[in-house]
Amino acid sequence: MDKKIPVVVLNGFLGSGKTTLFRNLLTQSSKKNINVCAIVNDMSELDVDGELIGNVDLVEDNKDILISISSCVLSSKKGISELDTALNKMVNKIKPELIIIETSGSCHPMPLIEYFKKHKTVNLTGLFTLVDSAMLKYDYDWGSTLFQKMQENIKMGIRDTTNLLTEQIMFCSHLILTKTDKIESSHLETIDNNIKKINPFINTYSIVFGNLNIDSLLKLNSYDYFKVEKLIHELKPILKIEEQQKVNYDIITKVIKDERPFHPQRLWNVCQNYLDKKIYRSKGFFWLASRDKHSLLWQQAAAGISLELIGTWRSSIIEDPNHGLSEMEILQLKELLKNEHGRFGDRKCDLTVIGDKNKVDDFTNKLKSCFLTEDEIELWKNGHEFSDPWPKNIVNISN
Repeated sequence: MDKKIPVVVLNGFLGSGKTTLFRNLLTQSSKKNINVCAIVNDMSELDVDGELIGNVDLVEDNKDILISISSCVLSSKKGISELDTALNKMVNKIKPELIIIETSGSCHPMPLIEYFKKHKTVNLTGLFTLVDSAMLKYDYDWGSTLFQKMQENIKMGIRDTTNLLTEQIMFCSHLILTKTDKIESSHLETIDNNIKKINPFINTYSIVFGNLNIDSLLKLNSYDYFKVEKLIHELKPILKIEEQQKVNYDIITKVIKDERPFHPQRLWNVCQNYLDKKIYRSKGFFWLASRDKHSLLWQQAAAGISLELIGTWRSSIIEDPNHGLSEMEILQLKELLKNEHGRFGDRKCDLTVIGDKNKVDDFTNKLKSCFLTEDEIELWKNGHEFSDPWPKNIVNISN
């Protein structure tokens, strides 16, 4: 085992904070000169998480250390096959000190555990399940009803996200409570006690904004497969049926692609009135008519939405008479923009909406109604100022 390359998997439900933690760990590895490789899995074709991880300085300097697996769930047969190809490439070409894998939110841990148990060159040392502590508070009474709801589902023959979340906890070696700044610290012990009724072998840890020391990942022992043998035996027939029937816990993904900006007031109104708790996650890159210089990241999990500043559109730099760039720099920007065929240059909106199949279509259609109409586009071109209720203080992503 000592000769095998250690692998840590970041698992957890949609919006639990895996990508934030992943970015933080990669940034640390760069500062501490730790040779780390990364695999990121996004069930959407847009591969938003892969784009975000790719923006980390370490990955920008060496694209070979990141492999993105999109349009499938890592625990599916297709996902396992692509994972095997990715790991073999990394092990043979780079030989890293550590490999970190971020799964998509609907990934079941059991197929990954079975895969790693037989692997000859890598050693699973940590299966970290990240859980949104605020979600446990509001949806599962601090985690006290989680196991009970899963048992009720079993009796009724139902497989939904409650089963998935519970089983992610059952299989993990470490459980990380995220977004703990949103709940009362006095309740962390309550959550810990409730979680240990589901998995008595683990300790829970709480982090905010992905703050976890990467050095601790290098000191982990091998994953204890013995502890989950009985659980695998019980769940294997169920998951085999799910694989054959392509069951995905009633979770579907819709993609929104449009060149137009969002009307800020309409977007605000839709999010206030139509964001259902069954919309588990939406994310992507977009622009607002009121902030047409900025490339923004949309991050929504449950009822929380954040706008984060990714950068500045190249088109907006060229259009700005006070850009402060040299003639050569402007020529270089124009050369890059030749590859963009949209009517607004490189500006565009690419969003993924993930949630219950009965809710996603409605919310997606509501979001599409927020794009500027042709008449509004003419107003925008003529300098019209659109009402913008969104917070003025936007998080600026930095590595």
